[in-house]
Amino acid sequence: MACISSNQAMTTDVVLIASGQCDVVIAGGVELMSDVPIRHSRKMMLDLNKAKTLGQRLSLLSKFRLNFLSPELPAVAEFSTSETMGHSADRLAATFAISRLEQDGYALRSHSLAKKAQDEGFLSDVLPFNFPGKDTVTKDNGIRPSLLEQKAKLKPAFLKPYGTVTAANSSFLTDGASAMLIMAEEKALAMGYKPKAYLRDFVYVSQDPKDQLLLGPTYGTPKVLEKAGLTMNDIDVFEFHEAFSGQILANFKATDSDWFAQNYMNRKTKGHAMIVETYPK
Repeated sequence: MACISSNQAMTTDVVLIASGQCDVVIAGGVELMSDVPIRHSRKMMLDLNKAKTLGQRLSLLSKFRLNFLSPELPAVAEFSTSETMGHSADRLAATFAISRLEQDGYALRSHSLAKKAQDEGFLSDVLPFNFPGKDTVTKDNGIRPSLLEQKAKLKPAFLKPYGTVTAANSSFLTDGASAMLIMAEEKALAMGYKPKAYLRDFVYVSQDPKDQLLLGPTYGTPKVLEKAGLTMNDIDVFEFHEAFSGQILANFKATDSDWFAQNYMNRKTKGHAMIVETYPK
């Protein structure tokens, strides 16, 4: 569990409060994609654990090779399909006939609006962070509007040479941290806090990881609206936390709603720090 873990932490805390187990909870997470743990061969470790007798250990020793000690690079592939999300996004975009131009155009729109919001002070909830010996980080540094012509020059990142998902129309892996203070409205008002947001309801969905891995928004949105007794017309802004332009555009097509496709917001420009990705800010 990676990308969904922040949602899991948040909704678990809500259930704890609703059940009377807790009054106030802080849900938070940190992702350090620039310095992830490096491990050695998992197969080697499993074989070592299985070797109980002296004979088994000697037999294992006879099969030892120096490359068993080579570190394994961190993997981001989905374990049941061995595909990365980028591969899934590329195939999903092809299934829904999402062109490279559409994906690049969406990425440009997303970055441009994020830059506008940043310049106008709407992202003031980002806290400064001091790095020893380096400049203080005061804002997200992944917001990078560029011309469509520049985006068009990039090569496919996953399905080469004919894929449409590139570094320009995808989010980037990044370090990040976020936290949220959760309590019932009555408790918040009693403590003098002004609620910033309310969590009315939530739902988790699952799909076939081979062909529908990235269609969660299409399956989840109508379910949570139905649970809350709402329709799409009752919502002013939808915010999806997804990683690829092709993916989000495919979900728009899957909903078969022109209105829905015109009333949305997305966090693709803010990077993909897996553990903290879905906390609202």
